[in-house]
Amino acid sequence: MIATARLPEIKTELPGPKAREILEKDHRYISPSYTRPFPFVMKRGSGAIVEDVDGNLFLDFNAGVAVCSTGHSHPEVVEAINKQAAEFLHIGSADYYYPQLVELAEKLEQITPGDFPKRVHFGNSGAEAVETAVKLAMYATGRSRFIAFYNAFHGRTLGALSLTASKSTQRRGFIRQLLDVTHIPYGNCLRCPYKLTPEICDVECGRVIEDLLFKTTVPRQECAAIVVEPIQGEGGYVVPQKRFLQSLRRIASENGILLIVDEVQSGMGRTGKFFACQHFDLVPDIVCIAKGIASGLPLSATVARADLMDWHVGAHASTFGGNPVAIAAAMKTIELLERELIENAADVGDYLMRGLQKIKDKYEDCIAEVRGLGLMIGVEFVEDIHTLKPAVELRDRIELECFKRGLILIGCGESAIRFSPPLVVERDQVDCTLAIFDEAIAAARNP
Repeated sequence: MIATARLPEIKTELPGPKAREILEKDHRYISPSYTRPFPFVMKRGSGAIVEDVDGNLFLDFNAGVAVCSTGHSHPEVVEAINKQAAEFLHIGSADYYYPQLVELAEKLEQITPGDFPKRVHFGNSGAEAVETAVKLAMYATGRSRFIAFYNAFHGRTLGALSLTASKSTQRRGFIRQLLDVTHIPYGNCLRCPYKLTPEICDVECGRVIEDLLFKTTVPRQECAAIVVEPIQGEGGYVVPQKRFLQSLRRIASENGILLIVDEVQSGMGRTGKFFACQHFDLVPDIVCIAKGIASGLPLSATVARADLMDWHVGAHASTFGGNPVAIAAAMKTIELLERELIENAADVGDYLMRGLQKIKDKYEDCIAEVRGLGLMIGVEFVEDIHTLKPAVELRDRIELECFKRGLILIGCGESAIRFSPPLVVERDQVDCTLAIFDEAIAAARNP
C-alpha cells in the first residue's frame, strides 16, 4: 500500500500501541541527548510517504533532516546499493584503492563550484566534513584562527562544535571551545543586529571583519578561514543577500584567508541548484557536503582546491569514509538529480513558496517571514509582528498539530518551521501539506 500511497492517513491514536512499546524501550536504552520533537516511530517509507509501526501514513516534509533527497527507498538507489553490496561491502579507502572512489571524486569536481582542479576527502557525516575542512585550512595556511557566525550549525564533534553557535544546550557541559573561533552576526536582514534595512545597508555584517575584528581580536595574518553556510540551516533557514556572501569572498581573497562553505544541508539539489552558493555566484576554496549526497546512506565529502589539499600521507583519513555501497548510492543520487530532481526542486519549491506566502498573508500577525530557495523553506513565527519576539511555544504547538494530522515537519532557529521534503515531492502533496499547515496554525493559536 505504501508504494501507491500519496497522502497521509491516520488510523490509530498517536502514538499507537506498537509505537508506545518502542518508546518505552528507547527511553531505557538510548542516549537521552537525542532531540525528538514528537513520537513518530518509523517502519518504512516510499517517496515522500512514511509509515509508522502502527500503520499510520504521513507526508514527510523533512526527509530525515534533508537527507533523503531522492525520497525514501528510491527503487533505482536501492538497486544500485544491492548491486554494489553483492560485489563488496568494504575495503577501506585509507589503505586500498577502488574505482568507485575515483569515480565519485571526479564527478564532484565537475558539479561543485569553481573551474579549477580539486581533490576530495571522504567521511561519513557533515561534522566529519567540517572537521576535515578546518584541519586542511590550518595545514594549508599555517594559521589557527577562524571566523564563523552566530546561529550557525556545523556539527557537534568538538572541533565542529567550536564553529557551531546555534543553541547553548549544544555547548553546555563541554568547557571551552577547542578551536580559536570568533563569531559575528550572520546576514539576517529580518533581525539585523546593526538596525539597518537592505536599502541603507553597506554590508556591515561582512565589513565588521575588516573594520573591527582584524583591528582587535583576529589578526588577519593568523586567520585560516571564514566558515559560513550559504543558507543557515539549523539557524532558521535564513537566506542572506548575495552581497553579504560576496563580501566574505572578497575579504578572504584579499587577506590570504580561505573561504569554507558548509553545504551539508543546503547542497545536493535542495535549493534548485546543485549547491546553494551557486545562487550567489559564490566560489569557495573548500566545500563541505553530506546529508543528501547518498539518499540516506552515511557519506560526506570535503572538496577543496587541489593545491590546498596537498597534505602529507597520514595527515587525515577515515576507515569508513567513501564506503563503496554509499558511493553507489551517491552516484545514482547525482544521476537522478541531474535527470529530473533539481528541476523538480526548483519548480515544486516555487509552488510551495507561493502557497506559504498566501498562508503568511492570512496569519500576518504571527508569521514574520517566509524565506528559502527551492525545497529549503523556513516560516518564522513571532508573538508580535512589530517587536518580532519569537513565538517559540506557538511554533512547537504547530509542529505537533501537523504531526497529529499526518504531516511531518520540524523546527529550526528559535521559532521557525522548516520545509525540506524529498526532492521527488509533487504538487498534490504540496496542496495537502499547505491545507494541513493552515489547519494546524489555526488549532495551535486556539488550543
